[in-house]
Amino acid sequence: MSDHPTQLDPPGPRITPQTLRWTQALGLGPLFVRRSVLEQQGMPQSPAAAASHPLAVSVAAPMQDAPAAHAITAAAQPRSATQPPPAVFSRSNTERVSAIARMGWDELQATTQACRACKLGGSRHQAVFGSGSSQARWMIVGEAPGAEEDRQGEPFVGAAGQLLDAMLHAIGLDRRADDPQRAVYIANVLKCRPPGNRNPEPEEVAQCTPLLQRQIALLQPGLILALGRFAAQSLLGSNAPISQLRGRVHQFVGIPVIVSYHPAYLLRNPADKARVCRDLSFARNTVSRAAQD
Repeated sequence: MSDHPTQLDPPGPRITPQTLRWTQALGLGPLFVRRSVLEQQGMPQSPAAAASHPLAVSVAAPMQDAPAAHAITAAAQPRSATQPPPAVFSRSNTERVSAIARMGWDELQATTQACRACKLGGSRHQAVFGSGSSQARWMIVGEAPGAEEDRQGEPFVGAAGQLLDAMLHAIGLDRRADDPQRAVYIANVLKCRPPGNRNPEPEEVAQCTPLLQRQIALLQPGLILALGRFAAQSLLGSNAPISQLRGRVHQFVGIPVIVSYHPAYLLRNPADKARVCRDLSFARNTVSRAAQD
């Protein structure tokens, strides 16, 4: 799980009309921009915003207006894997990791549902395997299920899921879409909810990561969007903060990986909304470039 980043137009401070539109689509509240910056970049200032605040451009409705999440389950068979994920665990886990690396989709899903490899298997309501089109070019990797995900058995169905749907819609993607170019497959590093939504423990990540790696190997997505610190660490083997991992194309077994903030973090830290917009734009441009090669 080495990290070999490629620098591709890292996001800068420029606020573009597209950024403003996407911020509005994300339902993240007003974006404050100096009027001089708008004038320099040839962007009109909102009349309503100008009246209420001399330096503000109001571009969004309240977050609760974001579309509700709709969980779906993949029906089509995944593409064949071209290579198994790397085994990166201790010798005591070698046999288990090797067995997982040979599993097909149905066996992998059944193994996940029956898994008791760590203590989370005893506290969960159900495992959350993943959802979406197995033919999707995009794969979203989050961190762990929350309470609502544990009840429903689907990833990203709570408040963070509503925001994720808005993020996807802003770049023309939809977890319900059948078109592989617009569809996404969504999964988490952890398949079971940590009690109290606490941070994952190293042993829990170690037991769940082979399952995620096999999902990726079977799906063979064109791009992985890693949301949150634990997702980035699991895929890239790096302890670097997200702020240092953003804006670059990383690789996981030959698949491009873009790192951004988790929607739950964004709900608590809306000041980072513009950075997420740039990450989404960067990810979409990366997919477009790959399609042209």
